Amino acid sequence: MRLLPTKQCQAGMRLGKGIYNEEGIILLGINVSLTDHLINRLLQLGIDYLYIQDPNTDDVEIKSPLSEQTRFKAITEIRNNFRSLMDQAASKRAVKNPTLGKSFNNVLQNIIDELSDHKEALIMLTDINVMNNYIYNHSLNVAIICISLGITHGYSRNDLFALGLGSILHDIGKTKVPSELLTLNRAFTPEEYKEMQKHTVVGYQLLKDEPNIPLLAAHCAFQHHERIDGSGYPRGIKGEEIHDFAKWIAIADSYDAMTNHRPYRTAMLPHEAMEVLYGSAGSLYDRKKVAMFRDNVAIYPLGLTIKLNTGEKGVVTQINPNYPQRPTVRIFETADGKAAQPIYEIDLSQKHTLLIESVNPV
Repeated sequence: MRLLPTKQCQAGMRLGKGIYNEEGIILLGINVSLTDHLINRLLQLGIDYLYIQDPNTDDVEIKSPLSEQTRFKAITEIRNNFRSLMDQAASKRAVKNPTLGKSFNNVLQNIIDELSDHKEALIMLTDINVMNNYIYNHSLNVAIICISLGITHGYSRNDLFALGLGSILHDIGKTKVPSELLTLNRAFTPEEYKEMQKHTVVGYQLLKDEPNIPLLAAHCAFQHHERIDGSGYPRGIKGEEIHDFAKWIAIADSYDAMTNHRPYRTAMLPHEAMEVLYGSAGSLYDRKKVAMFRDNVAIYPLGLTIKLNTGEKGVVTQINPNYPQRPTVRIFETADGKAAQPIYEIDLSQKHTLLIESVNPV
């Protein structure tokens, strides 16, 4: 299958992956034929990319890092706990949540098990065919990225659990932020941004005294917007003052935010988000951690259409774990703009003079 910008899709193309809502209910199934109306509706709902069936790439299989069952259970727990806190905020009740930490125990253990079983796998573009409340999937995606990096880093099982819990709950303070700020279809004004910044302090206050929540998880909520050079918030701490877990979450949080649709901008592709992160390595983000992230993320996802510096066009069909920036591409159009006869593949890890010049060429 191929990964195409939704706005490049045409009526008659068939979905290669189904589209789900936040409840895990399928809204558009695999094989559904797109119409102009469906394409416009998907764009309105914030789905910027689609997996499309293509006979030239039938063998390209896009696998999720987690099983559907584990992802569904995780999203359900996140949604239920976050909604409960939002309801409390709406009713101005302050209630302890002694089951908050326990409710994520089994889910996190399953996530760690599944990611550990495939620890050689690269971090792929997160599920883009899901219509959801951004905060729920974002929390899970950040946990998946951080746990994957933690496994590569060599953290113990206990540390992976603490990092995973801190990742899932890093934005829990947003449950107390005015709901209208979470659904704005534009960038924040300075006053709104200042209000939104409070979610770090609120998150820390929500978690620090909760039974079954490690204090470290509370500090993940507190520190995930701090930056290496001291330009972050809420306290402006820097360097070694910031806990390592919060440094991992800062990278994953920024990356997932950039690669997901927001009401005021379209989603970036992984290589674009990676450029932003790398440009800020050493100032905003820990340089060594960004380098490890770069080496473990598939910056050119499977199915992505690319153009080489030779003018040839093709689709990414295989990721090289040792050189994720240099995948194997299946060429369908030659440098002179003619259909390749026959179609052929190039392993960029073996062809060092060839470079990916652009993605999604028209």
